[in-house]
Amino acid sequence: MARTSIIVGLDIGTTNVRAVIAERGPAGVSVTGVGQSPSTGLRKGVVVNIEATLRSVTAAVEAAELMSGQVAESCWTGINGSHTEGVISRGVVAVNGKSRDRREISEDDVVRVLEAARAVDFSMDRQILEVIPQTYIVDNQPGIRDPLHMIGVRLESEVHIITCSMTSAQNLVKCVNRAGFRVNGLILQTLAAGRAVLTDEEKEMGVVLLDLGGGSSNILVYAQGAACFASSVPAGGYQVTNDISIVKNIAVETAEKVKLEAGCCWELLLEDPNEAVIVQGMGGRAPFPIPRSTLLNIIKPRMTEIFQLAKANIEEIYPLRTLSGGVVITGGGANMPGVSELASEVFGLPVRIGNPLPVGGLVDEYRNPAYASAVGLVLEGNEREGGSESGSVDAVQRGSGGANPLAVFGKIGNWIRREFF
Repeated sequence: MARTSIIVGLDIGTTNVRAVIAERGPAGVSVTGVGQSPSTGLRKGVVVNIEATLRSVTAAVEAAELMSGQVAESCWTGINGSHTEGVISRGVVAVNGKSRDRREISEDDVVRVLEAARAVDFSMDRQILEVIPQTYIVDNQPGIRDPLHMIGVRLESEVHIITCSMTSAQNLVKCVNRAGFRVNGLILQTLAAGRAVLTDEEKEMGVVLLDLGGGSSNILVYAQGAACFASSVPAGGYQVTNDISIVKNIAVETAEKVKLEAGCCWELLLEDPNEAVIVQGMGGRAPFPIPRSTLLNIIKPRMTEIFQLAKANIEEIYPLRTLSGGVVITGGGANMPGVSELASEVFGLPVRIGNPLPVGGLVDEYRNPAYASAVGLVLEGNEREGGSESGSVDAVQRGSGGANPLAVFGKIGNWIRREFF
């Protein structure tokens, strides 16, 4: 794949669409533009209204283009939600050495063992999104991270295969294409967010990444340096907003504004529990006050439920006590005051908020948990575009969430389809 001067990450969420544009340089990527637009065409990570989604995508990318002064033609797009699933698979091959006496593991051997591991029968409506190597075994010697150039006869691999709904993926790609941009590939959003906010030490020690989105809360567990478990809780920030709307009989838009301005989920952070926020009543009714303590009593139970569901999902596979790197919370929901304190109480582990690590450029604009996935998509996309050719190990590990076949027509063709078909 040819390298371009800019790279775009597009995070299409249930409540917001965020775009990040970065330029490549000798020292890596540098963020030059960010954009955001409200999203109304998704529900729990799945497209339910193509026209609304493509309008949101267009608005977010155009805002990033305006800030960066660059024109985006293609992007790396994130995908997540309850339709994504992960399974563990193994592959075994014989090492093709140059001679019988010296069987050195080559890149071709690693590619073949990964291909063998991903040869799993899935239903017709599933497609492979990511293939993440966990560990390799050479002649029954386990725990090998990189078997390249080692001597052996038998090579095994254990991989974590993440699949997604083919229909959901195709609808997402169609929205982006109709907005006038081609999709270079689909990337698991939590994998991208982990790239942006986690350190190598945390991944090695074992860490939980919890991405608090609008319609779902997505989980990715790292152990011994590799992503080993992915899951999703079908509840997020929208459910918190909906609770406020129902309990206080106010419009959803008003409830969202109140949540962002005065919401909190930890009692000790309320300086004055009787402090109130004035909200507009529905149907022309007079404004009325809502004490912040009342908001806390609505928000905290829902956030506690989300954390408890996430904890239960993880403990089915991994004992939390073995994840000494703690919990890192990112996504738009991580901006609510008290999130880290409440999560620490539920998980019983140290918790921090995951801001994207500095990569250069407009640091103040993207150093926010809400932009973690979009920044991570830029970093992941940059690495994949700069990787080896299609027969390489990197290419095998990408999965099959590639660009739509129509992408070759470019931005002009997408515009024609959007306007006239």
